[in-house]
Amino acid sequence: MPAGTLYRGREGMWSWVAHRVTGVLIFFFLFVHVLDTALVRVSPEDYDKVVATYKTPIVALLEYGLVAAILFHALNGLRVIAVDFWSKGPRYQKQMFWTVMGVWIVLMAGAIYPVLGHAARVLFGS
Repeated sequence: MPAGTLYRGREGMWSWVAHRVTGVLIFFFLFVHVLDTALVRVSPEDYDKVVATYKTPIVALLEYGLVAAILFHALNGLRVIAVDFWSKGPRYQKQMFWTVMGVWIVLMAGAIYPVLGHAARVLFGS
């Protein structure tokens, strides 16, 4: 494969950037999650306070963003694997990118109610 084939074009460049950004965001979430889970052994009262803040509508939006990051990272990772290991992958990378985006949008639309439903009920009532 010639140099530059994998990330040729705008789609490839932005998917590369988004893949790295989502990876860093997921890593940051895991780091914070380990810290707040460890808090239960240090101070159960403080742990309960922290968990209570997770039930706010703003955190629900952050959770939706986390779902978005994980789904994009996973789907784009599958696309990268296909480009790297399928002999015709580089030829179809643009189509695979738009397929990833389409599947991601459908899955994110399906995640709206399960992830944001509680926040909507808190803000607007049942």
